[in-house]
Amino acid sequence: MKKSNNLNRLKASLLFIFLSLTIPALSQKKEMPLWDKIPDEIVSKEYSEEVDHKNELSEGVRKVTLPTLTAYFADPEKSNGTSVIICPGGGYGMLAINKEGFKVAEWFNSLGINAFVLKYRLPSDLIMKNKTVAPLQDAQEAVRLVRRNAVKWKLNPNKIGIMGFSAGGHLASTLSTHYNDKVYTPADTTSAKPNFSILIYPVISMQEGITHQGSKDNLLGKNASIEISEKYSNEKQITATTPKAFLVHATDDKAVPVENSINYYLALKKEKISAEMHLYENGGHGFGLGVKGTNANWPKDCEKWLIANNYTLKPDGYVFTYFKGNGEDGLHLAYSEDGYKWNALKNDTSFLTPEVGKDKLMRDPCVIKGGDGLYHMVWTVSWTDKGIGYASSKDLIHWSKQEFIPVMAHEEKARNTWAPEITYDEKSKEYMIYWASTIDGKFPETKSEEEKGYNHRIYYTTTKDFKKFAKTKLLYEPGFNVIDASIVKQEQQYVMYLKDETRNPVQKNIKIATSKNLTGPYSPASKAITGDYWAEGPTAIQIDNNWVVYFDKYTQKKYGAVKETSKGWEDISEQVNFPVGTRHGTVIKVSADEIAALKKE
Repeated sequence: MKKSNNLNRLKASLLFIFLSLTIPALSQKKEMPLWDKIPDEIVSKEYSEEVDHKNELSEGVRKVTLPTLTAYFADPEKSNGTSVIICPGGGYGMLAINKEGFKVAEWFNSLGINAFVLKYRLPSDLIMKNKTVAPLQDAQEAVRLVRRNAVKWKLNPNKIGIMGFSAGGHLASTLSTHYNDKVYTPADTTSAKPNFSILIYPVISMQEGITHQGSKDNLLGKNASIEISEKYSNEKQITATTPKAFLVHATDDKAVPVENSINYYLALKKEKISAEMHLYENGGHGFGLGVKGTNANWPKDCEKWLIANNYTLKPDGYVFTYFKGNGEDGLHLAYSEDGYKWNALKNDTSFLTPEVGKDKLMRDPCVIKGGDGLYHMVWTVSWTDKGIGYASSKDLIHWSKQEFIPVMAHEEKARNTWAPEITYDEKSKEYMIYWASTIDGKFPETKSEEEKGYNHRIYYTTTKDFKKFAKTKLLYEPGFNVIDASIVKQEQQYVMYLKDETRNPVQKNIKIATSKNLTGPYSPASKAITGDYWAEGPTAIQIDNNWVVYFDKYTQKKYGAVKETSKGWEDISEQVNFPVGTRHGTVIKVSADEIAALKKE
């Protein structure tokens, strides 16, 4: 029989995509043919691929005749060259190619990992001389194809993993234990061995009572011999050369018993092969990247495993800049990997001793990374001065000469300049420096003798180079005594976190104002986002897609935090841990290499 013209045209178009697939095009997903000539193929006009569509997406695929790899290349700057070939599940009767393929590939890309979704042939006597080995043929060739093109695609040939869900997990574990089986004649000697496997609620065994019967019947036939069932019970095929594995399963999986993962793990352990297994209380079968309950944690657990095994670049961490006491000894730094547990650097001694200003203090140090790649810092130099301190650094260790910026020198009645901060405007390429000042005689309606006459408003200036500064202007007048403004861009607006300093009736809490423009105008202040305690010095950052605001619980001599959720602001003060004595500072994201250098100080 002859192949159909449609199939030939499809192969030709996919081959063109494959040949043209180079690094400049890597930002888009590309589907490429797996074979020049499919081994042991039987051509049937009556057998053609079927696709289940949902909202124009391919949710499921059946009757695969032309196996392909769909490449999702990660940003080269965020990748160390690791790749994962993904085998969707479907009982060897269909492929859940979106939920257990494309969505997973996008998740890998977010981690800096290159991903390839394998659309493998499903066992059928109509198009295969030996349906039992056809999926393994595709899996072996997928690894060889990726490894052959490692240089061209800027991949690491020694960091190629195989991943499978459900029956796709059986294929992934089959490849891991049968990578040397000669199920076809390869074009060269390129190895088909994966360097690691990730098995999610996998079918592992073909043994009665444990297997998934539908997968077994589709792959081996309904009257499979004991010998062939044993061969494809992959927990029985593990040797000392089987690659390391990460396994996930729900205890209440009624489709594929959890013993599949447990037995594979124990067999790896027996051979002293590195393995990690996560068993969740619930989730059933087919939960993909996680739905609800504890099984939703598995992607994060897997990410940690990938990091620990050097399959991803070390993630960015966080640095907190702060002062202690009255700020006499200068800049202190702490680091955190998760934004919750903070560890002091340099034995909690100063990184920079203050040298400018009336009192030569370094209180409220604010550090940001600017558009020029430098870290820029401003700070409070005195309780009563009319200016602020400024310095810059490439690495947070070596700092430029300290300078005094007299931002309120023009105001004869200005009493102070407290808690300066910087926000960079990417659009204008300008820095806005802003702070709290009291000018005697201004805003008398909110003056309170209980605050020693202090009655702050937020003022600002702008600069492109920290040498020339625009005229100081009023930034925010909320109708109350306000200090400690900190502004971040969130989506299409700027959000100002601020302290309501009102003493009577007492506020002393953190509120929010918003604006479409960095320089305002800003909205009226919101209700308090902090609890029944006094708080100051807010600083915000996004962690795991949630905004977290840290603040100084100064009357309690400890730090607190709140997290934005779909239901509002959640107090997470009991979950954060800062060095003893930490006072008003800022949080910034820094690279793993920079944190490593800071740890050496």
